[in-house]
Amino acid sequence: MAFFNLILPEMGESITEATLSQWLVEVGDQIKSDQAVAEVATDKVDTEVPTDVSGIVIEKKFKENDVVKVGEVLAVIETDQPIDASTSNSTYIQKDDQKAKFEKTIKEPSQTEPTKQTIKEVTSYIPTNETETSSIKSDSDRFYSPLVKSIAKSEQVSQEELDQIKGTGKDNRVTKKDILEFLKNKTSLAPTNPNPQDTNPSLANHQQAHSTLKEGKVEMSRMEQLISDHMLHSLTTAAHVQSFIEVDVTTLWNWRENVKNDFLKREGEKLTFTPIFMLLVAQALRDFPLLNSSLEGTTIIKKKDINLGMATALPDGNLIVPVIKKADQLSLLGLVKTVNDLAIRSRHAQLRPDEIKEGTYTVTNVGMFDSLMGTPIINQPQVGILALGTIRKVPAVVETNEGDFIGIRKKMILSHSFDHRIINGAMGGLFIKKIKELIENWDINYQC
Repeated sequence: MAFFNLILPEMGESITEATLSQWLVEVGDQIKSDQAVAEVATDKVDTEVPTDVSGIVIEKKFKENDVVKVGEVLAVIETDQPIDASTSNSTYIQKDDQKAKFEKTIKEPSQTEPTKQTIKEVTSYIPTNETETSSIKSDSDRFYSPLVKSIAKSEQVSQEELDQIKGTGKDNRVTKKDILEFLKNKTSLAPTNPNPQDTNPSLANHQQAHSTLKEGKVEMSRMEQLISDHMLHSLTTAAHVQSFIEVDVTTLWNWRENVKNDFLKREGEKLTFTPIFMLLVAQALRDFPLLNSSLEGTTIIKKKDINLGMATALPDGNLIVPVIKKADQLSLLGLVKTVNDLAIRSRHAQLRPDEIKEGTYTVTNVGMFDSLMGTPIINQPQVGILALGTIRKVPAVVETNEGDFIGIRKKMILSHSFDHRIINGAMGGLFIKKIKELIENWDINYQC
């Protein structure tokens, strides 16, 4: 017999604690290795905590909404699976030749080991076979985990649609990957939004919910508090300066209009502007490597990899910044797939901790809210962030060899916030001028 202590793992840079948002299992449940046991939330990511062993949940150490520090024990699992007794997250107790050790553990329980009373209490919960485990089932008697049913409910997936999803889990069960893939394909086949910039339909529900709030006081959520602290820290740390530049995106717009339908049929992915801009930002950062660095005290830390953060709006109105690692080494197709995947999983709290850390520069799309421009706050410890304004039709002077004339053009405003402690005004301005040139000189024959 072994008792496995499931601990809260490291969640990313500078994160020392997380809020336990939801338990996905109950005491007495039979669970499988790699099964998600709980959902936790930080200021940067909502994620699941899986178990490394199969067994029976015999104790939960925290309640929902409790704050848990990294390294603390979330749950205790009884398992017959061999585990390494020397690891910090396991306590191995053998029934026969270590009987004395077992009795000592019962008499002198530590914070991370199950008590005799706990073991006795869970006996009645232990299922005799797998069909008796605590689970949630649909009307068709097909098994669905609480997480899958939660995603289905939030995305308005009907029971009929849910029952038709092909499951890749044990006994053909639908996994989170299966339902996210279903949603991804469903989105790809849906009619294209007349507004070509990225949108988040879940925000409409959030905004509608807030419009019905009655007068009174509302306590900030844990995530909102952490985001607030992070933003204030940035404002008091970096010397924020902004540069703005207007960009003519007509050529790029026309190119995308010509290729987006064929691209969707061929690749099964929607071609939005975000991955295109990410491609060009990564190219510009090669020419301005100081903007791909960080500052610690008086030490400048230059980064080899260009890891682009992609600010993404969540259904509850908060923001998360998944990171596209080594973005400069990805093709446009690679960026499209990565951007779409990260956006979908961000909205469903399916990001892994390593997918929201090690960012070196951030891009945010304020244009999705029809904003002309913004003055974004730098995502510490980075030294720059770019805001993309909405694309709009405007009258403009068009210069030609045969003279100037007034025409209708597609234009947008780029807003660049940078840390004036190490980035001077010239470099900050030249950086977005470079991006402007890359956009306006887009090759109309570009193949992706």
